[in-house]
Amino acid sequence: MQLTGLHVPLVTPFAADGTVDLASLERLAHDTLADGADGLLALGTTGEPATLTAAERASVIDRIGGVCAEHRAVLTVGVGSNATADTAASLGGIDPRADFALVVVPYYTRPSEAGVVEHYRRVAAASPVPVIVYDIPQRTGRTLSLETLLELAAIDGVGGFKHAAGGVTETTVRLLAAINTATPGAISILAGDDAFVGAVLALGGHGAISACANVAAGEFAALVAAWREHRLEEARVVGGALAELAAALFAEPNPTVIKGVLAAQGRIATPAVRLPLLPASDGAVAAACGLARSVVAA
Repeated sequence: MQLTGLHVPLVTPFAADGTVDLASLERLAHDTLADGADGLLALGTTGEPATLTAAERASVIDRIGGVCAEHRAVLTVGVGSNATADTAASLGGIDPRADFALVVVPYYTRPSEAGVVEHYRRVAAASPVPVIVYDIPQRTGRTLSLETLLELAAIDGVGGFKHAAGGVTETTVRLLAAINTATPGAISILAGDDAFVGAVLALGGHGAISACANVAAGEFAALVAAWREHRLEEARVVGGALAELAAALFAEPNPTVIKGVLAAQGRIATPAVRLPLLPASDGAVAAACGLARSVVAA
């Protein structure tokens, strides 16, 4: 199946004693799907997976996977590192309930573009589910050309891209045009930068993986639906409001402000994050809370 619609990379809530708060996580998962999300992403960057133990990661996937199964929603699992063999091994053992695997472009090592292609060729071959290429050059240090992206799209087992290039670039425009012309319905291009979700959808994007939808799932779902149904004026208005909210929620390192807002709303028990992250400032949380209220009220 093609991955479309709104998919939310859930935060990992922590209790006052620092343990993973699975009850809050499950409640947030149910609420997010009830608000209109099409699926959930376990262990995305927003979920702080690098700070979790192996047992904690397994418990997070299990809890989110159970909620997705109950709602018949799509489950995507974040998998992989900058080591090809380890990533392939992790994909071989992915939770059997997973529908897709989100695999980031190898970071820090900065392989050649040919090396990136070979990385995905091998991990896709090892994966029992379609792989979504997570292209986020500001974190990985590896920018990919249009030619490389199209080569990746042609790999058997690659289902699409989380496109988080830091803006709407010439590559964004040409990639969407090429995919929607050559392989309609086969490869997904999902907006991965929350401020640009509306713009990517306007260009023919197939959906979004939105961290900010932890706070405003219903509004991001409405944005996706408005573009899908060609309600253009509504889509522009909602997209502009959500871009402003996204700027506030990313004013400090993700997911610190998002967790601060969720805790202020009583949706998770604490705003705690794990080092090297520190909790968001009171001012950043207050500003984002105000915008969240106005977006929801509208």
